[in-house]
Amino acid sequence: MRAGDDWPLNGSARQRDDWRHEDWRTPSQQDWRTPRQQDWHPPDGDDRRPRRFDHQAGGEFDEPGYPQRKRRRRQRRLRSPRTRLVLRLTVVAAGIFALVTTWSLGSAITNPGMGSSVAARAAEWARDHYLGPLVTLGEWISYQPPKVGGKPAFSLASGLSGTHKPTGKAGRHNAISLAPPHRLKAVAGTPLAGEGVWRVLASVHGIPAIWGTYLRPSNIYTSYVSGIVSMNQQLLRFQLRPGAEDPGPGNWHAQPSITPGTRTGLLATFNGGFKIASAGGGFYLNGATQGSLQPGAASVVYYQDGHLAIGAWDQTVRMTPQVVGVRQNLKLIISSGKIPASVDYNVESSWGATLGGSYYVWRSGIGITKTGRIIFAYGPALNVRMLAELLQNAGAVTAMQLDINPEWMSYMYYQPGSDRANPTPHNLLPDQNQPADRYYSVCSRDFTAVYAR
Repeated sequence: MRAGDDWPLNGSARQRDDWRHEDWRTPSQQDWRTPRQQDWHPPDGDDRRPRRFDHQAGGEFDEPGYPQRKRRRRQRRLRSPRTRLVLRLTVVAAGIFALVTTWSLGSAITNPGMGSSVAARAAEWARDHYLGPLVTLGEWISYQPPKVGGKPAFSLASGLSGTHKPTGKAGRHNAISLAPPHRLKAVAGTPLAGEGVWRVLASVHGIPAIWGTYLRPSNIYTSYVSGIVSMNQQLLRFQLRPGAEDPGPGNWHAQPSITPGTRTGLLATFNGGFKIASAGGGFYLNGATQGSLQPGAASVVYYQDGHLAIGAWDQTVRMTPQVVGVRQNLKLIISSGKIPASVDYNVESSWGATLGGSYYVWRSGIGITKTGRIIFAYGPALNVRMLAELLQNAGAVTAMQLDINPEWMSYMYYQPGSDRANPTPHNLLPDQNQPADRYYSVCSRDFTAVYAR
């Protein structure tokens, strides 16, 4: 019998049974107290407490207050000078990171040179700071596929503010045709009023220099309209302009906006390509370069006399003393008059990260005809092949994609009105996101300005 245990000589049979059924294992194997002792509670004010031997705690007794004491010892360890220093440095670093991030994001959102919505500015900032996957996920969640069927939201007959017929006489430019380009073939079935019909958007010396029209590019998504222009290089000068953020500051000898005093003769502006880091090529202007010019990359080449050429770098176009600008972007989508099969493959990886990874988004492209006319096309709900077919339909034998997604699409034409030094801008497509006067303010992306010769 163990010390402290009393034989219940005068106890009842039940008490004897309780004693007989007591487990006699060693203290390391069981609680050494009897059932009666386990149920015992000291009177009020008595600080004695029954203790249980806890072999999981390394042979220590689990008594009231022991877990608390253990936690206090752990807290004392955490509050050591070295630990406190590490915690403080961590908090300070997190605070500095949050402050810098907030300042950087705030500057991007409030920067007037971004030329886009707050959401687009935030997305651009995130992509520039290695958060592209999060942006893509958000775009994928919010993406809405194009609507099947339906009619356009605006009239294709009266949407353009240009005229149907050229005005004035050719004069010294008699060799230049006054006739409009051929009417474009309808794709979406029976053409609507004005669909594919060219209108004069700008004239030089009374001769039509820029023609524009609308065309629905799909017989499935029939409510979506693309804008197409045809520009006569014999009457126009093309200038490459840098963006304030892409390619960014540099010795470009050109402004990222159309400033007052430089607007006389301005006839058109349109967007450039992807951000340089994603374009698969470089940007060259007046002797300065951002990125590197890649052989085989689709390239728009700007010359001293103001004309353009489009081709594959170091193959059909290359550097010469007359070249003042080069804008590269991906690969050609029309080459020698044909659309390559590559436009149908790896659309997101080869032709740009689109909203939600979808193929049908806003896209823009530029091409050149056999006679040297420059074709620009853009619009919503386009895949790469549809964009190429629009350009090809308008006569382009060589063409490339420019930028994608709605925030970066724009084509504006300018009409002098009463003040030739400040012509009034008009959007080619009334549903484009960018305002008509976008390039009258500093723009974050590069673009092309078109002037009368």
